[in-house]
Amino acid sequence: MSNNNEANKIAEFTAPGMNEESAKNTIATLDNRMVALLDLQLTLKHIHWNVVGANFIGVHEMLDPQVEVIRAMTDTIAERIATLGGVPVGTPKSIVDRRSWHDYSLGKGLVKDHLVALDKVYNGINGDHRSAIGKLSELDPVSEDML
Repeated sequence: MSNNNEANKIAEFTAPGMNEESAKNTIATLDNRMVALLDLQLTLKHIHWNVVGANFIGVHEMLDPQVEVIRAMTDTIAERIATLGGVPVGTPKSIVDRRSWHDYSLGKGLVKDHLVALDKVYNGINGDHRSAIGKLSELDPVSEDML
């Protein structure tokens, strides 16, 4: 047996049709969005568990479908990061270490209070997504379409 076994070699990742710098910038932009979406998933479940008061059930039931859509989007972005040669890291510590915003501050709270706070969260997420879409339009149209 030869020590030069091809099966034991680690593949070098490349992003076909994209230079290395563009790939790195795309990965960094997608990573930022992945972290935001992972945080959003947890925030939505936190609200789901802690919303109380009149009409709470409507908000409670509204949140689970949103979580599922965000999970699917997060998975798509993480897989794109891996495809481009990056390493999608979604551990709790990595989310906290890499996010640039404050934690969701409400615990158990009334429907109105959570909806006002959630509106601010979505405004931040959407604004950052728009910015990322602008960056990706020049770097990688495939990743741009994913956002």
